[in-house]
Amino acid sequence: MSLRGVTRGGLAGILIRWASRLRFPYLFLLTAALFVLNLFIPDAIPMADELIMGLVAVLLGSLRKRSTDDEQPSGPPDTEQ
Repeated sequence: MSLRGVTRGGLAGILIRWASRLRFPYLFLLTAALFVLNLFIPDAIPMADELIMGLVAVLLGSLRKRSTDDEQPSGPPDTEQ
């Protein structure tokens, strides 16, 4: 068993890579839950602030990717004369 994945980014990197595969509602809920937990119980999870920043970056990146995918034309423009 190799520890190459753990040493490359640590446990925060593993969580961010896993979360980058989530879709918007689940990613938003994960980010919000971690934020609320960190807000009411400071330092309950080590490095929670860094995880929140990483999850917000992943969340914003997923929104940007989705908006560029939705702008594809659906067909030729209608030309009525």
